[in-house]
Amino acid sequence: MPTLAHRNLFHDKIRLAVTLTGVAFAVVLIVIEMGLYVGFTRTTSSLIDHSGGDLWVATKDIPYLELGAPFRERKLYRVKTAPGVSEAARFVMEGVRWTRPDGAQQLIQVVGFDPDSGMGGPWNMVEGDAHDLKIPDGVIIDEFYKRKLGVTRIGEVFEINGHRAQVVGFTRGIRSFTTEPYVFTSVKHAQDFLGLQEDQTMFALVKTEPGANVDEVRRNILARVDGLDVLTTHEFSRRTQRYWTFATGAGIAILLGAILGLVVGFVVVTQTIYATTMDHLKEFGTLKAMGAPNMYIYKIILTQAGIAAVVGYGLGIVVSSIVVGYSQPAGAPVLMNGWMITLTFFLTLFMCVGAALVSINKATRLDPASVFKG
Repeated sequence: MPTLAHRNLFHDKIRLAVTLTGVAFAVVLIVIEMGLYVGFTRTTSSLIDHSGGDLWVATKDIPYLELGAPFRERKLYRVKTAPGVSEAARFVMEGVRWTRPDGAQQLIQVVGFDPDSGMGGPWNMVEGDAHDLKIPDGVIIDEFYKRKLGVTRIGEVFEINGHRAQVVGFTRGIRSFTTEPYVFTSVKHAQDFLGLQEDQTMFALVKTEPGANVDEVRRNILARVDGLDVLTTHEFSRRTQRYWTFATGAGIAILLGAILGLVVGFVVVTQTIYATTMDHLKEFGTLKAMGAPNMYIYKIILTQAGIAAVVGYGLGIVVSSIVVGYSQPAGAPVLMNGWMITLTFFLTLFMCVGAALVSINKATRLDPASVFKG
């Protein structure tokens, strides 16, 4: 039976090419649309996910990271005294203007953190070091934004909100989901850039003691401070992702694109597999005339669909990997990870088998006598 299904599928090379192209196209479409959505959501919360902290202390009902509001540092000292707290560090973030030597301006997001704790700081450093931010007015940017910010090398001096800023390092792969690049600096420098008072911070990043229960530590902090929220890193990350996905047009558009990719992919595969089965109706009619049971026909069609799914999936993943690789230097990178690859495989198999089941009904209801007419 597998041999007959294999021969049936590979007999017509043009039809085979069309079938595999249709399946591969569906795979690429699904991976790219899903990858765009995953890339978007990951980017919106990348600073939170890479913060290195266990808890975030922020103003009440904050919907997303960029909407942090200042509060007095005396509350930070209360956080530090809560049982189970190993370390608590300041973190600030706000949008201001970056001025290039040629006078051109660009909106940026200043990210201020404590270089000694490292929580909330940059990752994937390719030049320089986060501790270099201790030098006067030091800042770190991602190499992707060099041209936009007019930066060519370490040591160059620019202006942030009327204050001097010197580039001391570069990261790789830290993207903002908006057009405003992240510019990392120390909290002290960030307070100058943003015009914050010395006794103000926007967040407190908390690392719990080894073995401490995070929820219990959160309750301990809430008992010591009023007017603030305490969120786990996971909670704050998901809250930020939900906001940018569902409360903004961009997130909804990307989500709808991912859903549309699934629908279009299913339609393409269904039409392709269905057409392949219909092209061999006479062969199936001959088998039925020879006494082959319906179950035998089922196995042939399903085996053909399985072969098309596996081969088409393999081709689609190869093409998708190339597209994903080329997308990394772009402003909207496409992400492809293990769970996505696995999910896409089962989706492809489901679509091909589903399409085969649609065509099976036509093949099994075929009158064997019709093969010998005309």
